[in-house]
Amino acid sequence: MNSYVIGLDFGTDSVRAILVNTLNGEEIANSVYKYDKWSKGLFCEPKLNQYRQHPSDHFIGLEHTIKEVIFKSKIEPNNIKAISIDTTGSSPIAVTKDGTALAFHKGFENNPNAMVVLWKDHTAVGEAEEINNLANKYNKINYLKFSGGIYSSEWFWAKILHIIRLDKNLKKSAFSWMEHCDFLTFSIIDDSTLSSFKRSRCAAGHKAMWHESWGGLPDKNFLNSLDPYLSNLRDRLYKKTFSSDYAAGNLSSKWASILGLSTKTIVGVGTFDAHSGAIGARIENEALVKVMGTSTCDIMIGSSKYLNKKVVSGICGQVENSVIPGYYGLEAGQSAFGDYLAWFKKIIEWPLKNTLQKTSNINEDQKKEIISIYEDNLLVDLTDAASKLEGDFSVPVSLDWINGRRTPYTNQNLKAVFSNLTLGSGAPEIFLSLIYAICFGSKKIIERFSEEGLKIKKVIGVGGIAKKSPFIMQTMANVLDIPISVCLSEQTPALGAAISASVASGIYKTIPEAIEVMGSDFEKVYQPEKNKVEKLKKMYLKYNKLSIVTENELK
Repeated sequence: MNSYVIGLDFGTDSVRAILVNTLNGEEIANSVYKYDKWSKGLFCEPKLNQYRQHPSDHFIGLEHTIKEVIFKSKIEPNNIKAISIDTTGSSPIAVTKDGTALAFHKGFENNPNAMVVLWKDHTAVGEAEEINNLANKYNKINYLKFSGGIYSSEWFWAKILHIIRLDKNLKKSAFSWMEHCDFLTFSIIDDSTLSSFKRSRCAAGHKAMWHESWGGLPDKNFLNSLDPYLSNLRDRLYKKTFSSDYAAGNLSSKWASILGLSTKTIVGVGTFDAHSGAIGARIENEALVKVMGTSTCDIMIGSSKYLNKKVVSGICGQVENSVIPGYYGLEAGQSAFGDYLAWFKKIIEWPLKNTLQKTSNINEDQKKEIISIYEDNLLVDLTDAASKLEGDFSVPVSLDWINGRRTPYTNQNLKAVFSNLTLGSGAPEIFLSLIYAICFGSKKIIERFSEEGLKIKKVIGVGGIAKKSPFIMQTMANVLDIPISVCLSEQTPALGAAISASVASGIYKTIPEAIEVMGSDFEKVYQPEKNKVEKLKKMYLKYNKLSIVTENELK
């Protein structure tokens, strides 16, 4: 009999849901909901690198997308066996003793510190440096051993430490903290307490320095040295963690009623979007899955036999069972990818939008139409112009560090830099420079893995850029000199969540077994163009020189 599962992918700008037939992997229906409060820029201060999201956006999106895929599919709700959730991370949120978001309580409704502290929030750079300094001189255990050797301002403990120092009222009121993937999963299941709830291995291992070898989270002495609050918080967090093939519980009666589903519906343990995307993309040995959106997350898996004895430095963690049980999951990434191009788009749009507001002989509807046409076509036109450039003599060299550097060796203090700007550097030349930069940043990640003895024979592209920009994907294949396969699925992370749901509910025994049936096919493979590979190697040398000077001399 056909049975169905739903995968939910909570990204930076929107949530996506897909309903999948577990018998053959057919994606029956999908739905996308853009966050309302987030789209208005509420609770964010870009100049301070502060990015927060109100959890109401997520619950409204959850309800909207699940109801829509059920309506579109006409599937009998009793045949929907499971739901699993993935989110961005590390994106922690303060909660009360019963696990509700502090943002829903009186006095905190509009407090940015009570919101989800989004992955791209870099307000905790100073606290991350404190954690690194303490860890490097701590003589008991090397808590950074499996986190790439450096703790990031994008991660769990740094963000909490920053906020409790900044906001004494919140510090007093927050009983505990949860990663976004855990918080949403906990919120829709029945009969669970914070102490018994199954937390995500992926979130804990990659972002919270959790490891079995030292008994879970860092010890109380270590945390107390940072702030006594963290030491006390440890007792209100967790000891065990679970991979995404486990069931977290059943759908609660409240949410079953809201969604029109049954309380027999299983809800799987939550995970992060990139790790879920790797599952949907049929990850395998010697393949790197690049989930390309506002940033990138680059995921590999490796055998326990090799990685039990090998610690990979300069990445965002190696965690056993974080992607596929029985393997180590290795994460890397770029702090800005699509965001770099979006930044340039915003810069170019500003003069037009500003001028139109001062124009009185065009009505408001006409202004909106002009802006809409401009926005829809700008990146398309820039890409077309960039692809036709003859030679690179007027193309600047730029660094992709506009939101700091995630990998290799995280450093969120770094900024983007341009070199070789000339009077001949127009918008297409600068745009091409940004494309080169994000591709070169990807190459640095490949090199970091290769230097540690991990072979990468193919790259799998996931996300909107992978599907919508052939020019960027071909340029990346040329820069990496590796074939890049692009997933057919429009919603690969959501598909990965659906695959995990099928295992959590017992439809399949293992994730690899479910991947065989449900994993995405590939719509295209970009092969390196040998005549361009050599040319781009010369540009890459310039990128490397600029990165060395910037990091060492322009601090």
